[in-house]
Amino acid sequence: MIRIALRILVAGGLLGLLVGCSPLKVLNAFTPKGTFSKTADLSYGNDPRNRLDVYTPIDAPTDAPVVVFFYGGSWNSGSRSDYGFVGEALASRGIVAVLADYRLYPQVHYQGFLEDSARAVSWTREHIRRYSGDPSQLYVMGHSAGGYNAAMLALDPKWLAAVGMKPSMLSGWIGLAGPYDFLPIENAAVKPVFFFPNSPPDSQPINHVSAASPPALLIAAKDDSVVNPTRNTGGMARSLREQGVSVRELYYAKPGHATLVAAFSRPMRGLAPVLDEVVDFIHAHNPVPR
Repeated sequence: MIRIALRILVAGGLLGLLVGCSPLKVLNAFTPKGTFSKTADLSYGNDPRNRLDVYTPIDAPTDAPVVVFFYGGSWNSGSRSDYGFVGEALASRGIVAVLADYRLYPQVHYQGFLEDSARAVSWTREHIRRYSGDPSQLYVMGHSAGGYNAAMLALDPKWLAAVGMKPSMLSGWIGLAGPYDFLPIENAAVKPVFFFPNSPPDSQPINHVSAASPPALLIAAKDDSVVNPTRNTGGMARSLREQGVSVRELYYAKPGHATLVAAFSRPMRGLAPVLDEVVDFIHAHNPVPR
């Protein structure tokens, strides 16, 4: 009982930090190191931001499923080092996790971060066998702006085509509180990223859904005040279903926009079974021994 109480207190304190100021680094202090081996600072391109880390499960088989994860930050900020808890969470369930940085505004506008995201996926497909991953079991996943990146790679064929791939090479995509339909742009930090008021319609993932789109898992906070879940997650799920694409759509009451991804961390998993749903989605599309 004492250990349970301590965990509740820790989780409560972390929730306050997460809501308060730039939070996610704190979760890495509570992330165990014994579930994975990490290969850090691998280059997938020429820019200093073109770097990624690979989290390989301890005792992983040689054909583990692979998730390339893109973080959020309004395409203005973010670092893969803040999200080690996501890498650990996936590795602890037998999944090879690739966490990639990408160029941000003002260094690039739309489309530069999508070009980088595609390069990171291409690098993963080419090299991941060295890290016990199976490139035929390849998923993209992202939170917030990173969910947008994942969606665009999965839905608009031109991004992967530029690196010799196609969306059908993905086993699926996973969006966490992603913005998929957000014109006209209201967020002041995002407006210059997408050339507001001349934001191109083809920048919107919702406009690229087709019957050929990969299966999707879409998760959102029910009361997300940053990215409208009804318009974005709900609208995307509806659009995919209308095209006959397999999609699982989930909304959770406890987490908010930021704490939805924090629910991958061990202290915060009581907020929502996000990790379980991601793992189940992956196993459903590429069954592997548990």
